[in-house]
Amino acid sequence: MLAHRIETTVKDDRTLTLENLPFTSGEQVEVIILSRPRKISEQNKYPFRGFPVQYIEPTEPIAQEDWEAAQGLC
Repeated sequence: MLAHRIETTVKDDRTLTLENLPFTSGEQVEVIILSRPRKISEQNKYPFRGFPVQYIEPTEPIAQEDWEAAQGLC
């Protein structure tokens, strides 16, 4: 069995076009489509970068119940 690998991009109408295949006309083939993971540079690693940060009373003590509840999250 001959395997042939092609990388292409899905068009806006959600179709693919495969050209110049090394198979003869009328030959039956099996097609498996795998999505490629995005490159890290294409992903938004820091989605909140540039957003303002506001600390409301950051030095005020917190209630004992709130402290115990937060300890359960770790």
